[in-house]
Amino acid sequence: MRQAVMTAPGVVKIVEAAVPEPGFKQIQINIKRIGICGSDVHVWHGAHPFTSYPVIQGHEYCGIVSKIGSDVTDISVGQLVTALPQEVCGKCVPCRRGNWHVCDNLKVRGFQAPGCAQDYFVTETDKVIVLPESFTLEQGAFIEPLAVASHSTSRAGLLKGTNVAVLGAGTIGNFVGQMAQAKGAKVLIGDVSETRLDVAQACGLPHIFNPEAHHLSSAVDNVFGSEGIDIVFDCAGVQLSLDAAISSVNKGGTVLVVAVFGQRPKVDMAVVCESELNLIGTMMYHHNDYRQAVQSLLAGDIKTSPLESEHFTLEEFQVAYEFIDQRASESMKVFIDLDRQK
Repeated sequence: MRQAVMTAPGVVKIVEAAVPEPGFKQIQINIKRIGICGSDVHVWHGAHPFTSYPVIQGHEYCGIVSKIGSDVTDISVGQLVTALPQEVCGKCVPCRRGNWHVCDNLKVRGFQAPGCAQDYFVTETDKVIVLPESFTLEQGAFIEPLAVASHSTSRAGLLKGTNVAVLGAGTIGNFVGQMAQAKGAKVLIGDVSETRLDVAQACGLPHIFNPEAHHLSSAVDNVFGSEGIDIVFDCAGVQLSLDAAISSVNKGGTVLVVAVFGQRPKVDMAVVCESELNLIGTMMYHHNDYRQAVQSLLAGDIKTSPLESEHFTLEEFQVAYEFIDQRASESMKVFIDLDRQK
């Protein structure tokens, strides 16, 4: 089978590998669609803080069950599925408390463990989410980033009736905005890319701003008036976005850090303390977040088609990254189609 291996930052090679066979309570998935996310791009640039090389990427995906291992009774060949990418120890303090998504020995497929960028991929059944037959392959691959939005918005507490700002309107920021709005918040979303702001509006997020044209505080005044913003989601992951979040949120408000920071930022702890802010990290997701992502799509609360930017074959994996680099401000979700040949 074909397998895409990133041997070093900026280098992806297509190699031949043996087809993996499913074992006890495992299934084999014929991978059809992979989404490239911002964290993958950090790996491409050699800027991901927790990834070494070589690495097989791919953690946002869907495919068709092609074979089942022993003692598998609730999943059938031919079903459309995706799966959670975390590999955890089950023994550390976080795992024993049920917080296995922040396991002390966490390995994530595509980063610290081999990902799914290959024709066939094997995973454990307890990680698998069976998808509705009505879903497109693209919707199936969107479940992972939408689960990030589900988890991060749940970390913010009750959102109904709150004023929310989302900084960064890439796929994650877009989904965070849509999910927060579906949970009852009034949402303002900002980005330096007019393309991403146009996509946000196409997804039903009417309140947008470009920080290169308008400061966050003026955008907040225009949308929320004297009420200000209660919660800020930093989905940009740069010093400027974190500074804007901390300086603009209401006193006693909450700043949630969703993005992966490629460079270590400075935090104005004096403002955090004096304004009694809640500074919250959010990491990946649980099974329930995947299930909520599926239900939100089924209910029509989330729009995905405006985010689909471009498709490439597996052989064009490196070309896909080069496309993202060249058109970063104009692209949203780039897909790798394993069911197409170059």
